[in-house]
Amino acid sequence: MFLLAVGESSARIPGVSSLIRRRGPFAHRNPRLFVLFRMLYNARAYYPVLAIFFTDLGLTLDQFVMLNFIWAAAIFLLEVPSGALADTLGRKRLLVISAAIMVVEMGILLAAPKDGGWILLLLCGLNRFLSGASEAAASGADEAIAYDALPEDDRESAWDEVMATMMRWQASGFLVAMTLGALLYDPSLLARVNPAWEIDPAIAHRLPFALVFLQAIACLVITLRLEEQGHDAGNGAADRCRSAFRLTLRTAKMAFTTRKIALVLVGALLIDAVIRNFATINSEYYRLIDVPEWSFGLIGSLIAVANWFVPAIAKRVNHRFGTMTVLALAGAATLVALALLAPAWPWVGLLPAMFTMALLGFVGFTVSRFLHGVADSSQRATLLSVKGLAFNLGYGLWSLAFSLLLAGLRDGTDDSGALQSALWWQVGIVAAVIVPFFAWAKWSNSRTP
Repeated sequence: MFLLAVGESSARIPGVSSLIRRRGPFAHRNPRLFVLFRMLYNARAYYPVLAIFFTDLGLTLDQFVMLNFIWAAAIFLLEVPSGALADTLGRKRLLVISAAIMVVEMGILLAAPKDGGWILLLLCGLNRFLSGASEAAASGADEAIAYDALPEDDRESAWDEVMATMMRWQASGFLVAMTLGALLYDPSLLARVNPAWEIDPAIAHRLPFALVFLQAIACLVITLRLEEQGHDAGNGAADRCRSAFRLTLRTAKMAFTTRKIALVLVGALLIDAVIRNFATINSEYYRLIDVPEWSFGLIGSLIAVANWFVPAIAKRVNHRFGTMTVLALAGAATLVALALLAPAWPWVGLLPAMFTMALLGFVGFTVSRFLHGVADSSQRATLLSVKGLAFNLGYGLWSLAFSLLLAGLRDGTDDSGALQSALWWQVGIVAAVIVPFFAWAKWSNSRTP
């Protein structure tokens, strides 16, 4: 009866029943596989425990943050050529490469030795580089191969249904994966329920990554089953890459020499880099405020649910105020959130942490809305790519700076003490950058007719 009820309820959700029954836009194989690929590729069970896994392996927190610079640098360097290669070599081949790299990167973490010294650091650095390379390879190619498979008649409407269905499946995947990942990493809750379920911590810490390793294999199988759509190979890969770089450089020059675009990109980048850096170390922060590890996934799921309301709030605020005013408000809110994070109040610190994560979506909505409004249709995709490259560069540089800050503060103290000190320093550093920038932007706008 329960399964019947679930089936009936899912059939009433637009898109879900079409996917299951292979109707509408999902009559073709590629859109169906696209939804499954996105869900399995993005909903990774290790997300709630990523930082503490690396530190439990034997890395220091500043080393882990430094590794995120490698991840961001890989995406920054490979994002543009991967797009050209997708058009030249074919989207399917690039997606197969992306999934194969994911298998290798997860295998490296499963084999990484605990307290392995420089070998551990080298393997973790390789993992972060491969993770960035995989994301760069998959970026855009998965959407393109699914979109091209849709019938040309009413293609935009069909694509809306595909994307809406993908977002529902991906959200469900995140809820399951994040909750399960934290429970696997810290099975103490299950052991209290039934002592027979007790697992050795050394094994438990690898279980979320073993699960994602299986997801990577599934992604590889999915990409091999994709059907390549006809694409114009045109010039060789080298020519395509050079053309893509030239177009990106021209668009970047336009963006950062057009004052109103440059102000929005820089203002949003300053906020985004700080919040994304916190997002990568939030599990260490949860440990700092005495939150049990098994609950990390539940917290992540709660944040995901709360973020469903962010677009509606962001839409209303953007309708009322100009973009720079909205970003200034977001910057002020970020400073307040950072100041409330720094005391590291047990459990209470979850509130500013959740608020900080909500600001990430708020800023993303604001920037996307602005760029779509100012970009010509012929340059919209490239401008969004420039935004992504700039934001990844900003995130990587702030990760590098934060890791150096942690390393300097760790002298004579442990990672927890260094982290809390760094959180206090972060408030002052970010305020010293954000406040003058938005003050100057307001003054600059007032002088411009």
